[in-house]
Amino acid sequence: MPEQRERFRVAWVDTDTGGRIHFTAAFRWAEATETSLYRRLGVPRADRSDFPRRHVEAEFRRALVFEDEVEVTLRVERLGRTSITYRWVVSKDGEIAVEGGHTVVRVDGDGRPIPLADTMRALLEA
Repeated sequence: MPEQRERFRVAWVDTDTGGRIHFTAAFRWAEATETSLYRRLGVPRADRSDFPRRHVEAEFRRALVFEDEVEVTLRVERLGRTSITYRWVVSKDGEIAVEGGHTVVRVDGDGRPIPLADTMRALLEA
């Protein structure tokens, strides 16, 4: 299954009062990398909307601070009928700083799960 890598620099807004990254920064970087994956694979924009997060998790292993350069590696771990599970790591200088994952579910206008679009499934399985 496909994988995407993106580089980020810890911005001031990404830090907490202790000077380390705020926990939400890792999730934003993972989402930005997810979007880059869709773009690179050519997933139609209409197929990638309406995907709320069902589950998110992260384990913080190493402190990251303002101006650190990091790389996020995201891969598709599992494709369900209505969901996609991603695993990702944030690393600095080759060392894992954050390890996490999230599951998204495709929903209709009423918030009920619906099957993944065939086009999207085919691109993510390639």
